[in-house]
Amino acid sequence: MYSTKCKGIGGRIKQRIADFQVEEITPQGKVCSIKAFNAEGKINGFSETDSKILIPENPENSEFLICEMEKFNYDLNMAVRFVSHFLQSSRKRVGYAGLKDKRAITCQRVSLWKPDLERLEKFKSRFIDLRPLEWSAKRVEIGDLKANNFRIAIRNIELEEKECRERILEFAKEAGSNGVANFFGEQRFGGIRAITHEVGRFVIQGKLKNAVMLYLGFVEAREKEESTQARNLVNEGKFAEALALFPKEYRFEKSMLNHLVKNPEDFAGAIGKLPKAMRYLFTHAFQSHLYNRIIEERIKQGFGLKEIEGDLKDDEGNVLIPLIGFESKMPEGKSLEIVQKILDEESVKKEDFKVRQMPELSSKGAAKKLVLKPRNFELLEIGKDEFNEGKLKAVVSFELEKGAYATTVLAELLKQSSEKV
Repeated sequence: MYSTKCKGIGGRIKQRIADFQVEEITPQGKVCSIKAFNAEGKINGFSETDSKILIPENPENSEFLICEMEKFNYDLNMAVRFVSHFLQSSRKRVGYAGLKDKRAITCQRVSLWKPDLERLEKFKSRFIDLRPLEWSAKRVEIGDLKANNFRIAIRNIELEEKECRERILEFAKEAGSNGVANFFGEQRFGGIRAITHEVGRFVIQGKLKNAVMLYLGFVEAREKEESTQARNLVNEGKFAEALALFPKEYRFEKSMLNHLVKNPEDFAGAIGKLPKAMRYLFTHAFQSHLYNRIIEERIKQGFGLKEIEGDLKDDEGNVLIPLIGFESKMPEGKSLEIVQKILDEESVKKEDFKVRQMPELSSKGAAKKLVLKPRNFELLEIGKDEFNEGKLKAVVSFELEKGAYATTVLAELLKQSSEKV
């Protein structure tokens, strides 16, 4: 479902890793610029004989070393794990402002608490580049950013160049003026399996066995054969055999199964084996699912992105959609009718978000803007696609406020199925 009226250009994103580039913008407005990796994934100027990483002076004996971390096709949690392992320290010592896409080149700030400087000087990785900037008395916390810059290559476009250019410029005009629906992107729901919100539904319903079995046992056709077989064993209740078969990179599944082999009925304990931030994602993903459905219902009823009777608004007059929780402030009038319709269809009440079996997964609720406006949207280039014969490639750039999804904007531009976006 789309909130813009202009025609889409089709095509696909992320065909190549370098097609999707993200640069974090700090609260002070400084851009964490991509410098190290090129399109082939090689570090520019890298060699095994490179000099040591330069550590800045620390005259005030501050505890946190602020670095830029640039990564190539690397999940943020895995990058934090790699850095921590290299420094022989806890992952809790690494702070960051937000998650970034895996299949991409990204650059962001991280903080390292009291790092082993001798080890840090020797840091090397084919896929991660660390650049120390300065010492600080403060850790980089979630949300400590202003925005993100995106540079996106869209490939396999079947339009003529003139038509493609006109459609992109028309989209830029409409999105810049009216914005787009501020949907949560598919990353929020768990990547290719897209079940995180359904696991969250079971969690808030108190059905922890269902939640665990869905997380461990749901089979997605694009997964590896080994993991598919392991998930089938989970569904047969053969936890020990599934544990042995899961590939080593499925460490979350293996950790949960290891617990279940020893404690077959302790499903709360199995969920507890996941990192705290990941456990929170279950509840938050279900909130996001409800949020998206509320916006979709507003569009279906013909309201689009317009303000309607009873809407919540922030201090700047922006319409807010509730992220349902047990203390959520609810809208009134017609706006409340739409929210209640979705809650009834999903058989959920806001009180359900107080999870008594696992209180740490409870959520008080929040709210998020209905409209997302990409800033500084530009068409950088358009021409032949060197990897898809007879097709076009277009490169665009734009800036989004923190917490917004580039894939949400791109879905409106491409008007393509989510599998291709």
